[in-house]
Formats: sequence, structure tokens, C-alpha cells
Amino acid sequence: MYERSFRIRHYECDAYGHVNHTNYLRYMQEAALDASAVVGYDIPRYQQMQRQWLIRETAVTFLRPLHYGDTAVVRTWVQDFRRVRSRRAYEIRQAASGEVVAQAHTDWIFMDSQTLRPATIPDEMILAFMPAGIPAQAPRREPFPTPPPPPAGLFTTRPTVRWRDIDAAGHVNNAMYLAYIEDCSLQSLATYGWPIARLMQAGFGIVARRYRIEYKQPALFDEELEVSTFVTDVRRATAVRHCAITRVQDRALLAQACITAVCVDLATGQPRRIPADFLADISTHITHENKQPLPENNT
Repeated sequence: MYERSFRIRHYECDAYGHVNHTNYLRYMQEAALDASAVVGYDIPRYQQMQRQWLIRETAVTFLRPLHYGDTAVVRTWVQDFRRVRSRRAYEIRQAASGEVVAQAHTDWIFMDSQTLRPATIPDEMILAFMPAGIPAQAPRREPFPTPPPPPAGLFTTRPTVRWRDIDAAGHVNNAMYLAYIEDCSLQSLATYGWPIARLMQAGFGIVARRYRIEYKQPALFDEELEVSTFVTDVRRATAVRHCAITRVQDRALLAQACITAVCVDLATGQPRRIPADFLADISTHITHENKQPLPENNT
């Protein structure tokens, strides 16, 4: 177990006054880097080994929002090792109350920095992270949900990768994919007549309850991307949003995401029925075919 605290800064919050979801991923990544350094594997050592960890998949379930002035405590631990991959779990709680506000896990791939191909994880590294040995029962890995066919109202944006999006590994940071997805989702609602200002005036918001993101290939500086999104599996207060990020030049799939969103009353923060006029306005953005539901969180 490793713990790291983060004081919530004002610029990390969104228009609802909540910590933006991208920052949870940043807290998790920082805690993971620190946890690795504590057992002897800091960034210089990985560089000396010509090895690096890349995230293959992230799943985050949000239970309560964090606000400006809160302190988030991230607890993290390694759940398992396989030949070239490892799963790390996270629990984020609000320091003052001790309440758990988010649970997450990331699947990491151990890579050769020169060939950019998966590399076998050394036994001595496994021993450093798990002195008691690998648990007999590893966490179950659910296949990533297959999205249904998109509706006529599939919405797309075309962001270009900016210098600010790139991290020290030389490609788009994993949290930025979530930012691209969030921007595309908000723009889609605005296109159908429901910008953030109207949502807030109507007293409700559509907020993510769970993100599951699979990273396929890295995006690089100055590449043009296409982000596409649509909605499915609409229920009383929840819906599922599917997103895909492709590179325009060769149409390669770079990342895909499945998001469970919930309609909340902005005054109480409690779930509420999705308004009928909102659903009517975005009806062409919704597909009613859902071949595979989003699996439950098994962190």
C-alpha cells in the first residue's frame, strides 16, 4: 500500500465546482510513479533499464465529488503481475471525512523503450512490488464492451494534438484522452440545443459515474484526431455514452471509451429522472441497440 495526498486547487475544478475528472487520472498517475519509486523503481532506473510502463486501460468509478479546498488521499497497490502486464488499484478518499470518493484500476504494459514492444517483467521487480508473492487469485479482466452500431446522429469533433497535451514520454498523456472525450460530449449536447448554460438553468446536469478507457495506440504532437460519440442504454436516470478516438491520417483507432453517465439535480446532487424534452431533443443521437452492457466495476 502507498498513500499520497493532493490538495485540490481552484483551477482543477469545473463549472459545477467539482474536481474535473481528468485530474483524478493525474492524481492516480502521480501516486503510481511515487509508489514505484518507493520500492526502488523510479524514472531514472527505468531509463537505465530502457523500459517503461504504458497504460493499456483505465476504469474509474466516481462516488462523490471533490471540491476546492478538499484534500484527496490516493491509496494505491499492485493487484497482480502477468508476463508483460500488471494491474494497479486505487482508492481515493476525502481526507477530512475519510469518505471514499472514487475507486479505480489501471492495466499497465511493460515496454521496451527502444523497440516499443512488450517486455517480460523481471522477477526481481515483481518481488520488489510484492514481497509476499503474487496472490493466488488475480482480479478478473472483463473484455472491453463492443459498442453497438452508431445512430444517424453520431457526433464528431476534430481536435489537433497541441504541445500542452504531450507528456514526458513524447505522446498524448492518458488524461488528455478523457479531456478530448469530455469536450466532444459537451459539444454534442450543445449541438442538439443543450449547452451547459441551458442545463444549469434547467437545474440538472449530466455527470459521469464511471469511465472505462482502452488505449490502443499513442497520439503524437500535431496529429489531427477524430473523436466520435453517441448515446445508448438510456434508463430512468442513467445512460451509456460510447466514444472512439481515431487518427485522421490513417483512420487508426487510438482509444475507445464507455461512460456511464447519470442525470443529477444540481441543487441536491442526487440522481433524478432524465427530462423528457432533453431526450426528445437528442433522440437522433441515441441508438437503441446495445449489444453488450457496460460491466460492473470489479476493483
